[in-house]
Amino acid sequence: MAGTAGTPGTPRVLRAMNDRAALDLLLEHGPLSRTRIGKLTGLSKPTASQLLARLEAAGLVLATGTTEGRPGPSAQLYAVNPAAAYAAALDVNPHRIRAAVADLTGRTVGRHELPTPGRRPTVPVVRQVTDALDGAAKAAGLTRADIHRTVIGTPGAFDPNTGRLRYASHLPGWHAPTLLDELAAALPMPCEYENDVNLAALAEQRLGAARDHGDFVLLWNQEGLGAALVLGGRLHRGFTGGAGEVGFLPVPGTPLVRQVTKANSGGFQELAGAQAVPRLARELGVEDVPQGPYVEVAAALLERAATRPDEGPHRALLRTYATRLATGLASLVAVLDPALVVLSGTALTAGGEPLRELVQDELAELAASRPRLVLAGVREHPVLRGALESALAATRDEVFDTSR
Repeated sequence: MAGTAGTPGTPRVLRAMNDRAALDLLLEHGPLSRTRIGKLTGLSKPTASQLLARLEAAGLVLATGTTEGRPGPSAQLYAVNPAAAYAAALDVNPHRIRAAVADLTGRTVGRHELPTPGRRPTVPVVRQVTDALDGAAKAAGLTRADIHRTVIGTPGAFDPNTGRLRYASHLPGWHAPTLLDELAAALPMPCEYENDVNLAALAEQRLGAARDHGDFVLLWNQEGLGAALVLGGRLHRGFTGGAGEVGFLPVPGTPLVRQVTKANSGGFQELAGAQAVPRLARELGVEDVPQGPYVEVAAALLERAATRPDEGPHRALLRTYATRLATGLASLVAVLDPALVVLSGTALTAGGEPLRELVQDELAELAASRPRLVLAGVREHPVLRGALESALAATRDEVFDTSR
């Protein structure tokens, strides 16, 4: 029917398109005057004035001040109303849940970290999630009910066909067949679930080293070895959500691992996972291998080796580890032929440019094509950053739609 909100070309749809364009410009540039918005959108002054009045009445923009230090009269400035909606993100691993809340402009306004020690959780997962979310909301001066949308990042992936978590047997308490239903009942807002490495890739695509790249691979090495595959600008998740679980990849140099999901490991994980670095360092004669969690130990060893590249054992550690990484990457390159590979996770970024250069050289020898390797640009909490970006994008799509 002509005149409905969904009919292309109707005045309501055209107004909504102009509204969204103006809101996106305000997000990108910050406070703008009516004249500046008109110039950037191509709208006339009267139309830009009507647009701003409409968005102000809807609570989406605020008058924030006036221009100063320019010839002529001051002009009113407008900005996106940060309190128009809030989005939340959770980054889950076996040891803790990290939560954050952001306002509609993307500014993080609340954080909370909830330790979750132990192989057998004494607190149910639903309670852990709500406690973490409530802690971040409280830090922002909000309540759970104020959150518009939440994205939760976990190891592995929830199978879209069964709703059960796969590829993450090391995450205790998250495998109950009714878990997603229980979480939906406890959370008053829409909640989405995404693989943690995919979210790190989203952070790189939006904010880091993969901006302007539609095809890239992110190789992640932290508690586990994984990859995110971005093809044509979109994450490729696979039939069960398991695309990118490259730790299970059979590779030369390690015994063949069978029943990989039960073992929660595979050839590439055994060859190049963070847990292999301390053992490799000892075998190569590196002295004073520290004690502690294997991810922290691996990062410390690789960082030390990167700063001492001319010393025999440290040079051998970097070169041998680079060969191991390139061995698995060569299989990904042969299948996907990406333009870019991003190295992320503390067990990779700790090696810095010396490790990256060695992997690049080794990959040139092992792979048919030669993608460019770069270090991750988002180093601080990349999974959480990616989850917030995802939650904010969906929130803005809904809140900024003025056609309804």
